[in-house]
Amino acid sequence: MGIVTVSASYGAGGAEVAPAVADRLGLPFHDRAIPVQVASRLGVPVEEAEANDETVVRGLWRLVTSLGTMPDPAGGVVPTAGSVDEQSYRQQTERVLAEIAEGAGGVVLGRAAALVLRDRPDSLHVRLDGPRERRLAVAIQRSGRPAADVRRDLETNDRSRESYVRHFYRTDPALARHYHLVVDSTALPLGTVVDLVVAAARARGIGAVP
Repeated sequence: MGIVTVSASYGAGGAEVAPAVADRLGLPFHDRAIPVQVASRLGVPVEEAEANDETVVRGLWRLVTSLGTMPDPAGGVVPTAGSVDEQSYRQQTERVLAEIAEGAGGVVLGRAAALVLRDRPDSLHVRLDGPRERRLAVAIQRSGRPAADVRRDLETNDRSRESYVRHFYRTDPALARHYHLVVDSTALPLGTVVDLVVAAARARGIGAVP
């Protein structure tokens, strides 16, 4: 079946493109379920985990620390009186991604999955991006929110995602060498972007048999 990873900067349409690609390929879509699984293994309540992803990883670690739990190598949790090493969150996330890839596959949005799964031959790694001002304009149009609020979210999101990848993987998530396909999704209709990604995935033998 294979796996498609989608890395998308703010306003680049990742939340729209990734699930549409999954539907077209007949693959599961993985997004919010990933931090939920990770947090479950760490003993964090699901309702709390749903509010946490890679953009607020430090907030999740403050929560985990306050609960006094840490990952057990066997997959459970064990109590600890000290702080939890943030590397454990990364390791659990990587474990979930590997299990997805080894299982039914799917389309994964975010989580630095292109770096985690970069050596898999049954993968397609995609980057959706675009000039900052065009991404901002697209995000304002889609959300209908005040420009100042959207600009603040864009700056925070871009900075947080870049920091996450640089912190854990010592690289820039925007570098083209990490991906098979890089698309300026602000210059094309999202339907066309979906078509491009699906065609690339099919060319690599990824997806359910039509």
